[in-house]
This record gives sequence, structure tokens and C-alpha cells, in this order.
Amino acid sequence: MDDEPWPGVVEVQFTDAAGRRWSLVDKAPVFAAMGELGPDSAYPVWVTVSCVIADVVGLPQDNGVVTVSTSPHGVSTPDGHEEFAVRSDQLIH
Repeated sequence: MDDEPWPGVVEVQFTDAAGRRWSLVDKAPVFAAMGELGPDSAYPVWVTVSCVIADVVGLPQDNGVVTVSTSPHGVSTPDGHEEFAVRSDQLIH
């Protein structure tokens, strides 16, 4: 989104379990600690978003729905959403 303030601000988009697209905006290192996001990067780039599990519906092996929260890491949507229902296969350990 912007190279200022350093280290730059990026928008990350993902789709939840219901098919709704969400955007998270924060400084680049929040999403890519190895420096793979910068002014010379070829976008789009796959990144991860740190989260904690708040609730699980269904069995993970059946791609159950998992409610995750990004609040412990200070990441939210521009309008303040911090909890999202995602498929369990969207999560990595």
C-alpha cells in the first residue's frame, strides 16, 4: 500500500469459510518476517497471519470451521474485526 512509514504498509486479503473476502492492513514484517515484502517484490505474495484458535466446529480432518482471532498480535481489519471463521485446511502449524 505504501513504503512510508518504513518498513512499509501492506494489505493482506483472505477468504473465510463462508466465502467472504477480508482485508488486513499492517506493516510488512507482521505478515512476512523474512523481508519478502518490499517495494521490489512481485505481488501477489503468499504470506501468513499469526492467530490463535478461539473455537472449533466440526472435525479438523473433515475441514471443520475454526474461529480464529488475530487480536493477540494486534492485527485487525480496517473496521476492527479480529475474529474470523476459516476452514481448518487454511491453518498451518
